[in-house]
Amino acid sequence: MMAERGLYKFGGVLFVALLMIAAVAYATGGGRSTIEAAPADVPEPRAAEALTKPVPSAPELADATCRPDGGPRPLDDDLRESSGVAVSAAHPGIFWTHEDSGDPLLYAVDMEGRTVGRVRIAGAALEDWEDVARGPCPAGGDCLFIGDIGDNEARRPFVTVYRVPEPSPRSGQSAPAEAIRLRYPDGAHDAEALFVLNGAIHVVTKGESGPIAVYRAPASAAPGAETVLERVRVLSPERVDRPMRITGADASPDGRWIALRTLESAEIHRAESLTGSGALSPIRIDLRALEERQGEGIGFAPDGSVVLTSEGTKKKPATFARLTCVLP
Repeated sequence: MMAERGLYKFGGVLFVALLMIAAVAYATGGGRSTIEAAPADVPEPRAAEALTKPVPSAPELADATCRPDGGPRPLDDDLRESSGVAVSAAHPGIFWTHEDSGDPLLYAVDMEGRTVGRVRIAGAALEDWEDVARGPCPAGGDCLFIGDIGDNEARRPFVTVYRVPEPSPRSGQSAPAEAIRLRYPDGAHDAEALFVLNGAIHVVTKGESGPIAVYRAPASAAPGAETVLERVRVLSPERVDRPMRITGADASPDGRWIALRTLESAEIHRAESLTGSGALSPIRIDLRALEERQGEGIGFAPDGSVVLTSEGTKKKPATFARLTCVLP
């Protein structure tokens, strides 16, 4: 009995001690997380965590889904380094992709993965093409925006986005492209992701040579003069590990959604949140089951589905896959 009473007494003392430790931890900040403050003109960086951990959906996204529609399918052998993708609205069943080196070509690919046309972009050079997006032309109609924005060593004084009216897949050569030069306000960055929202070009830095951030050029940006980008949102204040780096982006045709992708996952954000100061509650999609070699492209189709592309190797073809999405 004495041993039993001693045990009860020890348990009571231990319980009180644990309560005191918890109270001290909470009072000193252990009960809440802290994030280093961002500059006053840039929203607080929260999305780096969202790219690596499941994020609870906002109430209005509770019924949203976005799931792979089957496995990846091979692209033709002439296309080994698909680095970006834009789905055509003018030519149903076609998406455009490109390689990040070689000749300044866009490849028109059907939904079976077959190359149905190669179009040389007149007046364009290729230093490091990393993404392509669809958006409005200044004079009307659809343009393609080709992002020569790769900068592995973060040394380029400016990057270039080529804007060209969307060509016919079998035209062979495009109309002359407009070269829009863009400069970061805070030094050079490496980037692989580009989207166009309401006519404005947005570049999302990769997170390998520096922070992940969203930069914007105004819709009035034009060839002839260098345009300084505006930093509109920091997604990670520091460099991130390889699986978290941003490799592609796109805006939905209705301008309501922005998709970002990494090598292993994708997120779909409300546009006004990602490009503003609202809280980020994205739909997160795990892409690891697709076993992409190096997933780099993501693009919205007019029907709301999403196309993904991945680079291949000398022995394995590049691939593409589709996501079936139900968005509110």
